[in-house]
Amino acid sequence: MSKWYQKSGPDGDVVISTRIRLARNLREYPFPNRMSSEQRAEVEEKVKDAVLNANQAFSSMFRCIELSSLNKEERVALVERHLASPDFISEPNHRELILSNDEEISIMVNEEDHLRIQVMKEGMQLSEVFNMADRIDTLLNERLNFAFDDELGYLTQCPTNLGTGLRASLMMHLPGLQESGVLARINANLNKLGFVLRGMYGEGSQAAGAIYQLSNQVTLGLSEKDALENLTGMARQIIRQEREARKQLREDISVQDKVARALGILGSARMLSSSEFMELISSVRLGVAEQMCKDLSLDTVNALMIEAQPASVSSAAGHSLTPQERDIRRADLVRQVLASQTK
Repeated sequence: MSKWYQKSGPDGDVVISTRIRLARNLREYPFPNRMSSEQRAEVEEKVKDAVLNANQAFSSMFRCIELSSLNKEERVALVERHLASPDFISEPNHRELILSNDEEISIMVNEEDHLRIQVMKEGMQLSEVFNMADRIDTLLNERLNFAFDDELGYLTQCPTNLGTGLRASLMMHLPGLQESGVLARINANLNKLGFVLRGMYGEGSQAAGAIYQLSNQVTLGLSEKDALENLTGMARQIIRQEREARKQLREDISVQDKVARALGILGSARMLSSSEFMELISSVRLGVAEQMCKDLSLDTVNALMIEAQPASVSSAAGHSLTPQERDIRRADLVRQVLASQTK
């Protein structure tokens, strides 16, 4: 079964994926920072029961993963696949990830809130992803009784999530805007309008390979529909600006040379660090999107960008690796994938 990160979707040249996250809490329990260990265990069991016994068609989609049963590399690999947050994996006790078989749906239990319902799809699909998240939200609320106030909306541990509890984000590849040096100005303008442009893994992370997350910041005082329409409009502007910036790059012989060299190095290197890989694969992704690399697909590049991340490489090996062993395995993986696609 193909995962979201192994595919490209609408506006896939710029938008890698769409994510909707809903923060929810159970009315009869205090927020997680005030819960006892026993209460955390109770919430974990209630959420698990609600998902696995909701209805046969829905429940059969999921598996439950106790974080404490995973080693460090396996937990970090969940973050690299954007299935869990860094904060969620930092303290594994009484935390559970409920994950759909295609990895499009993940439910973090006992993170900052009792539940973080997350849905992801490839490309720009805000309406489709929200509709799926909303159906899951409605189904679980029937069994869990979420904390809701008529004036404040959904109650959350952090006041910035009050109201809809909705965070919508688009993971975007923006080499054109990064190269032109205008991203700082764009982000300053975004902040004034209630949006933010962050690094590859969201809050507190750095951009790698020109990959950024565009997301809404305002959850109180507007509906989910308004929030999604606002984000869609802003994303369309950024997509248009990125494509305009790429037109200049496409005609630049130095950029064409950079793409060709990146593809050559990735196809022959025996060792690749994570930072070098991300820089090179970003150039190749630009080349694929702009028809400079005709033998490769965005699907292949998107998958590599996830599967060649440090913890994912170690997790696939089945044991801990030294940095050098990891760099060797990463290079082997990339060479094999590229060779299979460019025959």
